[in-house]
Amino acid sequence: MELDLVFLSRIQFALTIMFHYLFPPLTIGMGVVLVYLGGMYLKTRDPAYQQAQKFWTRIFGLNFAIGVASGIVMEFQFGTNWATYSRFVGDVFGSALAAEGIFAFFLESGFLAVLIFGWNRVGPRMHFFSTCMVSLGSIFSSIWIVVANSWQQTPAGSHIVPMTREVLDEHGQRMFNENGELITAPWIIDGTPVMRAEVTDFWAMVFNPSTGYRLSHVLLGCFIMGSFFILSICAWYILKKKHVDFAKRSFRGALLLATVSSLLIAINGHQQAQNVYQYQPAKLAAFEGHYESDGSADLTLFGIPDAEAETVHARVAIPGGLSFLVHDDLSFSKPVLGLDQIRPEHRPPIWIPFISWRLMIGIGTFFILLTLFSYFLLWKGTLFEKRWIMWAYVASAGLAVVANQVGWVAAEVGRQPWIVHPPIVRGDDGNPILDEEGYLQYKMVEAALPDGTPYQRYAGLSTEDGVSKAVAAEHVAASIVMFLFIYMLLGAVWIFILNKKIQHGPDPPEEGFGESKTVNMFRLEGDREHQHRADAGLWDDTVQRDDTVQRDDTVQKTPGGDHD
Repeated sequence: MELDLVFLSRIQFALTIMFHYLFPPLTIGMGVVLVYLGGMYLKTRDPAYQQAQKFWTRIFGLNFAIGVASGIVMEFQFGTNWATYSRFVGDVFGSALAAEGIFAFFLESGFLAVLIFGWNRVGPRMHFFSTCMVSLGSIFSSIWIVVANSWQQTPAGSHIVPMTREVLDEHGQRMFNENGELITAPWIIDGTPVMRAEVTDFWAMVFNPSTGYRLSHVLLGCFIMGSFFILSICAWYILKKKHVDFAKRSFRGALLLATVSSLLIAINGHQQAQNVYQYQPAKLAAFEGHYESDGSADLTLFGIPDAEAETVHARVAIPGGLSFLVHDDLSFSKPVLGLDQIRPEHRPPIWIPFISWRLMIGIGTFFILLTLFSYFLLWKGTLFEKRWIMWAYVASAGLAVVANQVGWVAAEVGRQPWIVHPPIVRGDDGNPILDEEGYLQYKMVEAALPDGTPYQRYAGLSTEDGVSKAVAAEHVAASIVMFLFIYMLLGAVWIFILNKKIQHGPDPPEEGFGESKTVNMFRLEGDREHQHRADAGLWDDTVQRDDTVQRDDTVQKTPGGDHD
C-alpha cells in the first residue's frame, strides 16, 4: 500500500495540535478565575479566597507545563513536514509569532514564577499584579496565534510575489552588477516559480476581516472550557462531601463565567457564521450540507450528507432558516450560495465539517440550558442537593473539551482544499462573480517564467502544495508512531499528577498573606527545597508536619531536653 504524504502530514499535525490544545484553553479560562479570586482576596482579605486561588494555581501550573512541552513540536513541524507552506507564509507568520513570543509568552512565563512561588515572598498587591500579568499573557498568546490563523482564512494586508535567489558564478561566489548591486534571478522549482506572501500593511494583516470574530469566539471557548473544568472538580467534591465549603464557593464563581460565556458565544457564533459565508461560502455550505443555490435555503438540523449524490438523506430542516441566519432575512427566502456553485476540486469534505459543526452547536446549546437551569436551582437553594446535576457537571469538562476540539476541526477541514484561502473575485456591489461555467471565482496572481512566458496561480496555497518535497511518507508515518508514544506518556503524567492534586484537595485557609505555617516549619527544619516544592504544589507537607510533631515529642521525652 502506497502511503499518502499529504494525508499523513495532516494527520500528524492534527494529532499533535489537538493534544496541545487541551492546555491553552484551560490556562486562559482558569487565568480569569485566578484573577477573580486574587482580586476578591485583595478586597475582602477573606482567607477562603486565598485558599481557592492557591489550589487552582497549582493545577494551572501543571496545565501550563504540559502545554509548553506539547507545543514545542508545532514549530518544528512547520519546517519539516510543511516547508513549502512555511516559505509561503514566513513573512506573515514571522511577525505574528515573534510578537507572540515577545509580548505574550515571556510576559506569561516571567510572572508565572511569582504567581506560583511568591505566596510568602511578595505582598498581596504584587502577587495580584503577577496573577493579572499571567492571565493577560495567556490571552495575548492566543491573540497572535488567532491573528496568524485568521490571515490564512481571510488574507489581508499582504500580496503574493515571486521569490528570487542569488546568482552564483562558476566558483560559487555571488555576482554583482557594475553598480555593486547583488544579481538575483527568479527562483524556479520544477519549472514553476516559487511564490510567497509579503506583508504590505501590518495592521491590516492583524485586523484581517475574520480576526475579531474568530478571536472572540476562541476566547469565549477558552473561558467555557476553563470554567467547566473547575465546575467539574467542584461538583465531584460536593458529591463526595469533601472540601464542601471550598467547592461551593469556587462553583459559584465558575458558574457565573460559564453562563455568561455560553450565552455570548451563541451570539458571537451567529456573527462568525455570517462572516464565514461572506469570505468562505464553500465552508458554510459544507457545514450545512447545502448544495442548491437557487431559492430559499433551509437550515439543516439533522441528516446524513451524501457528497456523491449531492444531498442530505433523512434530513430534518427548518424551511428558510439558513436564509434568515445568513442574511438576517425575515422573509426566509433569499438564496444562499451552495456547493453546486463551487468547482468540485475546490469543495471541502462534507462529512467531517457537517458532523463537527453540529456537535459544537449541540454542546453549546446544552451548556446554555444547563447553566441557566442551575441558576434557577441556585435561586431556589437546591442546586447542590441535586446529585444528578452535579454528575452532569462532572461530565461537562469532557464535553467542553469536545466542543473546543470539534470547533477547530470544522474550521480547518472546512477550509480545504486550501491551507491559505484565496480571496473571492467580487463585483462593485460586493457580491461574488461567477465564471462562465457558473462557478465561484478566486483571485489569481501572475509571475513570469525565465523565458518570459506568463505564469498564473491562485492567490492562495493549496494544502497539497504546502507539504515538504524532501520528506518521505514513511518518515512521517514513523514520526506519528513516535509522537503517539510521547504524547500518551505526557497525557498519563498529566492525569496522574492532576488526580493526585484533586485527591489531596485545597490546604486549610490561613489568616493573612505573609508567612504561612508551612514556611515556618520548613525554615525550622532548614529545608528550603521542600519549601519551594510545597509552594508549587509538588510536595505534600502533611507528612513533613507529622515528622516534625514526632521529633518534637521525642525531644520533650528525652532526658536533658528543653523541658529540663
